[in-house]
Amino acid sequence: MSARKPRSTRDGRVTMQQVARRAGISAITVSRALRVPDKVAPALRERILRICQELGYVPNHAASALASSRSRIVVALIPSLSNVVFVDIIAGIKETLDAHGYHMLVGVTGYSLDAEETQLRTYLQHSPDGVILTGVDHTPGVWQLLRSAAIPAVHTIETLPAQSGDLSVGFSQFDSGLAACRHLIQRGYRRIGIVGAQLDPRSLRRCEGARKALREAGLYDPALEIMTPQKSSIGLGAELLDQVLDTHPDCDGLFFCNDDLAQGAVFQCARRGIEVPARMGLVGFHDFAGTAWTTPPLSTIATPRYQIGLTAAALLLQQLTGQPPAQPHVDLGFSLVQRETT
Repeated sequence: MSARKPRSTRDGRVTMQQVARRAGISAITVSRALRVPDKVAPALRERILRICQELGYVPNHAASALASSRSRIVVALIPSLSNVVFVDIIAGIKETLDAHGYHMLVGVTGYSLDAEETQLRTYLQHSPDGVILTGVDHTPGVWQLLRSAAIPAVHTIETLPAQSGDLSVGFSQFDSGLAACRHLIQRGYRRIGIVGAQLDPRSLRRCEGARKALREAGLYDPALEIMTPQKSSIGLGAELLDQVLDTHPDCDGLFFCNDDLAQGAVFQCARRGIEVPARMGLVGFHDFAGTAWTTPPLSTIATPRYQIGLTAAALLLQQLTGQPPAQPHVDLGFSLVQRETT
């Protein structure tokens, strides 16, 4: 004889009360286990989750939000899911939110400020408790939506001015580009070029920092600069190296605004028989996983992407629990990693 199925609501949904009866506990305990799992003993939490699975219980977050005025949803808007920079940030955000019973809705803007505004407007209809955005460059409409929603917002990758009412966590894009080109200068390179792709605001600020370093040293030559709106990739990096050297064969150093571009340049130098670092110095940006394994290993600027995600979510949760962060704008810094291409 088959087990008797629990009675459900008129719409067929199994209720939290039914889960509680099966577990022999209160509905409040079931709710706490699902919303704030760290507040419930691990053994009990596992039993509750097992019963939820057996009964096919799915929490009604809309009803929960109405009852508690909290949706336990955080919206994260990023430019791309194919760029490891933002994947790492999302991973950090998720780890923090998961530990506190929050859920994340991810929107991909394709590096478009207008698309970011459209997505934010759409996701706000889900009544999120907070929003995490990429960068500090937004349309006036985005800033107005954030003010009107009256929920905490954290900006990542860069930091906002100290007087800003929002929260931010990141590092200085300008200073990191400055450090990259100063390193090339210190290593003795003199005909140094700058290569940028995608041309989002953060890449442009890196390149501006690189220009400042070259101008300070009296080495800036605009003819040695290539800027393209094309998507950053290894293949594009190889093509741009060829473009620089075919028109300016005396170029002896290059700063690339992303590591995949610089990786492509390392591979292309090998194909062309260009000795690195003796004939050509190369510096990338971000320190991707494969950067240390090129031949020769690539010098780069390491950025704390995963830590940015962890910290951004932690700042948001502090605001949600009524604990204003001691540091509303957290600069996690960057580091120059010298390897064998400089």
